[in-house]
Amino acid sequence: MLTPMGSLFAELSRRASANARREVETYAREIPELGSLDTSPRIRDETMEYSLWLRRRTVELAPDNGMLTDDDLGYIASMGEARAGAGMSLDARQQVLRVHTELMLREINEATEARRGGDLDELMRIMGWFAPQGERGIGAYRQGFVKVLRRRMPYVEQVALLARALLSENAAAAELAQVTDMELAASYTVLVIRVPDRPAGGRELESEIEALVKTHQVPVTWYPERDARGRDGGRGGGGELIALVPDPTPEAVPDLVPPLEPELTPAPAPNLVPDLLRDFAEALGRPCAAGTATAPVTGLAGAFDRARRISRAAPVRRASARLRPHTLADVFVELAVADVPFVDAWLRATARRLEPGPDLIVTLDAYYRHDMNRGPAAAALTIHPRTLDYRLRRVRELTDIDPGSAQGVRVFSAVVTRSLSGAWR
Repeated sequence: MLTPMGSLFAELSRRASANARREVETYAREIPELGSLDTSPRIRDETMEYSLWLRRRTVELAPDNGMLTDDDLGYIASMGEARAGAGMSLDARQQVLRVHTELMLREINEATEARRGGDLDELMRIMGWFAPQGERGIGAYRQGFVKVLRRRMPYVEQVALLARALLSENAAAAELAQVTDMELAASYTVLVIRVPDRPAGGRELESEIEALVKTHQVPVTWYPERDARGRDGGRGGGGELIALVPDPTPEAVPDLVPPLEPELTPAPAPNLVPDLLRDFAEALGRPCAAGTATAPVTGLAGAFDRARRISRAAPVRRASARLRPHTLADVFVELAVADVPFVDAWLRATARRLEPGPDLIVTLDAYYRHDMNRGPAAAALTIHPRTLDYRLRRVRELTDIDPGSAQGVRVFSAVVTRSLSGAWR
């Protein structure tokens, strides 16, 4: 179809070069990863050529509602491949797609205003064409992008990208699930394994995570510990392993009441959660603490924050049969205490009164973990029950609080958990 002179489509054609140039300049200004557009004439020319082609193709197809051809979609996909091959991140890719869509809509509006409203039929035609064909173009661009990810990125890194996309509730998670051949679940238990320190050597950690992914087939990623300035703590530092375990019974996930508050009675973690925790702790050979929270896929950012807080309040333990993931119900007292400095300081002062010992924090830990049953507690400590009785009397002498009383349970259970979590180091 020939575009009539003076039509909306003719106005868009007349502005195509200027609009394409504005798009390239916007990319360079607003997307840091595309700063090379200002320094590399080749990349700038390539991007300009693509932007101009897309606008001209729009003017050619929209009047008769023509569809993008296979060759068109192939060219669009090749641009996605080129961006991924150059190392563009998923976040930057999303920014590119957002900026492009916003500018195209703005250009249609500007052309309409230039013609003082123009022909309503033309405006309806181009908007009716833009939505479905724009979606097809974006789909092709994304497919080209993820095709390169699958080919060039190690599998464990693909899985880490998927985990991070889910945790940030990024729409790219659906594409990354296809790349990694993992099916998305309706609900997940977020497991955060906190490792205060780990052996030096990044390759060792990568191989452990790769083994976990191959064994359990769940999204897993590692967050290194950051220093006070937000910098990576280095290979010898600690960090957090985050795993997203599909919840086999999403109907068991309680409603959030009110909607933005954490679940008050979390559903029991699937069996895979403690298995994954033990496998990682044993492979790493370092003490760790773990927290969990369950949420639908649309609420994983909040669940991640809760699981992380729980892991930081949970006691650090070595890999053993006693190592288990903690839920909100396990450490709600310690979470509240951490936000009340004067209460936390009082508990810490109480812990200092136990320092003359012998081993009173460890003793109280075993005592409460065995529900104050003397025999099992003493066996866990490999001491005689009468030695346990002596230590409990020693606690009472040093603090004037009976560890077997209601007050003692309330005070010393919090003292033990805060101490073993490493919060007071």
